[in-house]
Amino acid sequence: MTRLPSLFVSHGAPTYAIEPGEAGRHLAQLGQSIERPRAVLVMSPHWITRGLAITAAAAPPTIHDFGGFPPELYRLQYPAPGQPQLARAAAALLEAAGHRVALDERRGLDHGAWVPLMHLFPDADVPVVQLSMPADLDGSSAWRLGAALAPLAADGVLIVGSGSLTHNLYEIRDGDEAAEPYAVEFVEWARDAAVALDRERLVHALERAPHGRRAHPTPDHFLPLPFAAGAAANDAQVQVLPGGIRYGVLSMESYLFGSDAAAALTTSSAR
Repeated sequence: MTRLPSLFVSHGAPTYAIEPGEAGRHLAQLGQSIERPRAVLVMSPHWITRGLAITAAAAPPTIHDFGGFPPELYRLQYPAPGQPQLARAAAALLEAAGHRVALDERRGLDHGAWVPLMHLFPDADVPVVQLSMPADLDGSSAWRLGAALAPLAADGVLIVGSGSLTHNLYEIRDGDEAAEPYAVEFVEWARDAAVALDRERLVHALERAPHGRRAHPTPDHFLPLPFAAGAAANDAQVQVLPGGIRYGVLSMESYLFGSDAAAALTTSSAR
């Protein structure tokens, strides 16, 4: 098996599960284009812990960790199997890098994990383990976590950071209105940094990018991006998965870090 790519995906609002739009179409296409992984390891900002934890359930439940949305969302299930063996392997890599890791045999998959995976692997037939986000995570430590887990990519594991390229919920507007200029500026800056796989810009983005703190009043939804980039090979080519900006301020753009996968996606798009 060739080295798999890593992926940063913007998971947006929970309604993304039933309103895939452009972003969902690109994820569905990606799932059909890349080499099938033996498992997925995903980090989401909706499971924040004091240290590091990894799901180790054989059958992780679907967590509906949101309120006030259409009833059909609460009926959705994503019954992907877990993979306790992968959880232990990931924990061993993280412990070798100096981290203490807890295995959680009861925790399920939150919407930051299962919503994008519904579009990527709709049959829920690829095993999934979820890595928690430490409460003290920053850009540099997110990159290092990804780098520590990078060996899994050579063993058939798709490493996914699930967040949002912009995430100012205070400014969300009803409907898909015209994008706010500040959100567009931030997205363009972040896209340039991601495509260049520029570690310095990505780990310090919220301090250096235009409107960084407005695009992300809290850093949690941005940190999966340096995590995914840190898991990539140094010479990885980067594919942009467009998604537009929804609700005026919520970017759905995602990035695939990996030359083989990028080539496969480009070829598929040209058909």
